[in-house]
Amino acid sequence: MNAGMGSAPLAERLRPKTLDDYIGQEHLLGPNGPLRRAIENNIIPSMILWGPPGTGKTTLALMISEVVKRPFYSLSAINSGVKELREVLARPSGLFSPILFIDEIHRYNKSQQDSLLGAVEKGQVTLIGATTENPSFEVNSALLSRCQVYVLEAFGKEELTAIVQRALEKDEWLKKKNITIQSYDALFRVSGGDGRKLLNLLELVVLNQGEQKKIVITDDLVMQVAQKQIARYDKSGEQHYDIISAFIKSLRGSDPNGALYWMARMINAGEDPEFIARRMLILASEDIGNANPTAIIMANECMQAVKAIGYPECRIVLSQVAIYLATSPKSNASYEAIGNALALAEKTAHLPVPLHLRNAPTRLMKQIGYGKGYKYAHSYEGNFVQESFLPEELKGTRLYEPGRNAREEEIRKRMKHLWQDWYDY
Repeated sequence: MNAGMGSAPLAERLRPKTLDDYIGQEHLLGPNGPLRRAIENNIIPSMILWGPPGTGKTTLALMISEVVKRPFYSLSAINSGVKELREVLARPSGLFSPILFIDEIHRYNKSQQDSLLGAVEKGQVTLIGATTENPSFEVNSALLSRCQVYVLEAFGKEELTAIVQRALEKDEWLKKKNITIQSYDALFRVSGGDGRKLLNLLELVVLNQGEQKKIVITDDLVMQVAQKQIARYDKSGEQHYDIISAFIKSLRGSDPNGALYWMARMINAGEDPEFIARRMLILASEDIGNANPTAIIMANECMQAVKAIGYPECRIVLSQVAIYLATSPKSNASYEAIGNALALAEKTAHLPVPLHLRNAPTRLMKQIGYGKGYKYAHSYEGNFVQESFLPEELKGTRLYEPGRNAREEEIRKRMKHLWQDWYDY
């Protein structure tokens, strides 16, 4: 039997076990990378690894446990739940907490993610979660606040070339072949920057040449093999990341035809309709917002309808809402506003709440001035009175900039009318 067949896939055989063997992610693992320093000092925080498929998230988690010599437990959020989590957490730990790796952690629901909180907070386990989705949206804020987020970047041509060369030099089976790579273009194009897919494609091309001792890999040869045997979409990874990206960008770009096409690709491939609906719900707030406040209502109703009626009937609801969102006016003003507010809050967390805005439930609090001078808006004409609602040092700060669309132009005019003395809308 061929050494390449019947054994672990090439990508598995070549998983690096040391920092020096790891290719890519120099910003994290280079000589001065923060994650490299943490690993070398055996100070491993709980973390979320966020990046496209095939960028080394699982490999990195395995390598960390190998380097720091800690017990390693692995779960997939696709086929595990609270029961499996509790079984892992119930296992005794030694001097250092074991590493618990959870692949596709964004697929855990709120209760499943909540079940990790206590163990992470107490240091019972060191959590390493892997996700291709933005953790700000897909991971509970309570859990996220207890983890360091590391962003893994897609491989460039230099890293992908190095991955192939390492395979040809290190893998015992490939070393026995006389392999010449005439061009890398098709290998890179079909694998789409996914290191795991690249190695498995390389192995597949070589396997298709049978017992030939001299193999010349050309673009035509790669495409011939790929078109016959490489799946074009895999909802557990592969093109999943790229196609959902194309779908969201079509919605954001106000192209209903592109949105419907990419959604149909996902549906035909067996994608979970709830996943599609959830992404539309996020987009309705992030990219439409107050330009059309009904969009988030439509998207939320879509989510509920998908859960209620299931596939195939829910495809009609998905289509209706995708078209609605694509053809809606767009604004990311709310998305930008919360980003601005979070950044400012982080820098100014030392500022006290002004006395007139403080709650005064006791006599003592009232005596020392809590709530004194507060102007109750409904006691004034038009249910409005100019009042400072920010710390004195931030008075006049504007975090929300209304978008340039009909609905938010109305908001702009109203804000300018109300706050003309303080704000220049």
